[in-house]
Amino acid sequence: MIQGGVGGANTKTGLYYEGKVDLLTFIASKKGYSIKDNIVYFHGKEVAQTFKKHALYTYLAKRGINYKDYISKKLLPDDSIFVIVKNTLFIIEVKFQRVAGSTDEKLQTCDFKIKQYRKLLSRLNIEVKFIYILNREWFDKPVYKDVLDYIVSIDGCRYYFDYLPLHELGLPVPDGEND
Repeated sequence: MIQGGVGGANTKTGLYYEGKVDLLTFIASKKGYSIKDNIVYFHGKEVAQTFKKHALYTYLAKRGINYKDYISKKLLPDDSIFVIVKNTLFIIEVKFQRVAGSTDEKLQTCDFKIKQYRKLLSRLNIEVKFIYILNREWFDKPVYKDVLDYIVSIDGCRYYFDYLPLHELGLPVPDGEND
């Protein structure tokens, strides 16, 4: 198993990203979870808020943050989730490849992106973590060893193959289910 490259076919509560699965749809399908207006509840208690693309900037504007005061250009996350108990915003980028393309180079940008997100959220004192979800079929090859090693060498950056466990986000794991 590659450090940071965990996941598994035998787990039940993680998020499988087969190029199509959406974070909210997955979370809402888990026992004890419900979603309303992009707010995540576990047994009726708010545990997180989720944002796609531009929605993160709407949230920041409501909190008095104009992104232009911190960064020069918007970064648009595939998904992001602010987990209240961890006071952490997890940026989730899904990279699903079947043929060669520009994604190879995009994987090398996690250091820049996490620094930009940290600048953006610094005034709110929110921690930032950056997670790639990669399809194993394409990215679990020797030619990606250096870039995968690079990702985990960056503080706050990780990757998973095909899967993201709830506990990695600091979300409760429903009773009786493995993570």
